[in-house]
Amino acid sequence: MNPVIQPQRRSWKMRQSDRKLLLFIGDFLVAMLALAASILIWSQSPEEWLNLSPAFLRERVPVWFYLLPVIWLLLLVEMYDTQRANNRQNTFKGISIAAAISAVLYLIVYFSSAPDSLPRRGVAGFIIGVYVLTLLWRFLYISIFTQPQFMRRVLIVGAGKAGTTLVDVVKNLWPPPFYLVGLIDDDPQKIDLEIEGYRVMGASRDLMQVIQDEGVTDLVCAISGEMAPDTVNTLLQAEEAGIEITTMPIMYETLLGRVPINLLQSDWVLRSFVDQAHLSGTFEIAKRLIDIVGALVGLLFLVLLFPFIGVMILLDSGGPVLYLQERLGKNGRVYKIIKFRTMKLDAEKDGVARPATQNDQRATRFGKLLRRSHLDELPQIINILKGEMSWVGPRSERPEIIQNLEKEIPFYRARLFVKPGLTGWAQVNYGYAAGAEENSVKLEYDLYYIKHRNLGLDILILLRTVGNVLGLKGR
Repeated sequence: MNPVIQPQRRSWKMRQSDRKLLLFIGDFLVAMLALAASILIWSQSPEEWLNLSPAFLRERVPVWFYLLPVIWLLLLVEMYDTQRANNRQNTFKGISIAAAISAVLYLIVYFSSAPDSLPRRGVAGFIIGVYVLTLLWRFLYISIFTQPQFMRRVLIVGAGKAGTTLVDVVKNLWPPPFYLVGLIDDDPQKIDLEIEGYRVMGASRDLMQVIQDEGVTDLVCAISGEMAPDTVNTLLQAEEAGIEITTMPIMYETLLGRVPINLLQSDWVLRSFVDQAHLSGTFEIAKRLIDIVGALVGLLFLVLLFPFIGVMILLDSGGPVLYLQERLGKNGRVYKIIKFRTMKLDAEKDGVARPATQNDQRATRFGKLLRRSHLDELPQIINILKGEMSWVGPRSERPEIIQNLEKEIPFYRARLFVKPGLTGWAQVNYGYAAGAEENSVKLEYDLYYIKHRNLGLDILILLRTVGNVLGLKGR
């Protein structure tokens, strides 16, 4: 008989949502502290006659200056991925990129404004102060809140393909997202078996006892097929006792930001994905307006840079400067993408379509720089204005390549449910892909984006793209 477990009281073991809220509150407080410190330093400069006074705050500090903490929090949006936030190296890198972007944005505004119209001392003080304080706070968070006493204790129900895959995912994440207690499975041959160092601790009839003995807070259901009635009843009993239950695909998405395409049923697209891929007309209108406004701004940069880039391409490898190529857009419609030419003229002289690869030998000397800086993508702004592309979406691909990959990768054509993008979730997380295995991973990211897309996720992708461009991470 299963032991009776009293409903759990709220503990210090933090959920993902708890961690994100804590990080946001901490970031907001240190940003406000940096704002106050920067105003204090600014007011004490020799040329300021008002010093720190109501008159100084009213007459010298412009309204936009008080919005600097909001801008800083937007630049940190990538750092609310709790897996990144738990890692010191990723934390230092992410916050440093945010500070660099802040400085670049300020310099652009500064040099395009009238002389002495901006508070240089105040802005410099804020950027330096918020950078240092945020680093100190985030490192303090890592030192305290990644300790075992704050981690959820998770048990996987099912030691088959799905359960084994999740164990592998957890083992390869550092720091671990939670403490994995072990697994449960009804197959007698798997009892006491170790999977990647984690023991199968019993069958579903033992579930409540294992929960009690190990202090389990969460269950992940990794059973792909039909569950036995006794297993269902035991899971319901655990849920009634306050144990949080998550399915394996949802946990996979939470941990990796990807959809597990190799663990889904063949009719998943029709049963689940189609409904999630269609969003409200309001979102589509807002996204299109953002595309148009952003493309009009980008068009100015294209006009300014076109003469220089065009001349460099001509000097390096001759004409043409622009390169047009057929791609598949939303719902499989064919359109012609516009890019600066980066490849040699005979790059595909045998007529076989090949995706770009790391250190592609077909690229010209100047083309390699264009690809690393992503400036070769700039003319696609015209495609965005025409409505053939969006700023954010799956990477557009050639019809021949899609035709080949959809034979090897399940659900590959589902990425055509939305417009292709100049940048996307797959691009900022994985980059380019050559073979079927790499493209499978990219597809998992693309389908995650289509399933979860919203304006907040689009902003996150755009901010991460800026970081990639500044880091010259293209191929």
